[in-house]
Amino acid sequence: MLWIKLQTEEDADVQTDTGIDLEFVVLDEEELDRPYRVIIHNDDVTTFEFVINILVVVFQLSFARATHIAFETHYTGASYVASLPLEEAKSKVFKAQYAARQQGFPLTFSIEPE
Repeated sequence: MLWIKLQTEEDADVQTDTGIDLEFVVLDEEELDRPYRVIIHNDDVTTFEFVINILVVVFQLSFARATHIAFETHYTGASYVASLPLEEAKSKVFKAQYAARQQGFPLTFSIEPE
């Protein structure tokens, strides 16, 4: 539950600084539904086996497609993985990067609007 205390005249001379900066980004329904591209980025540490496994398990790609993406990423530096609604893209990228960190890999993805 969120409580908001309105400042009264008696409180006017009291200054508080919570040290928290919040930024609210408001997206309309169209922005949430439009597809976003998920891009995988190359690094010199994450193994091919791990990348392929993440692409198959998290992004539900075929083994052949995942293998192609892994090699393309290795040779070009980045590769397109999938186009997904924003929330789904964010969820899958979080799962993939979390799993990578658990294994000590710096595997990264980015999300960009189509």
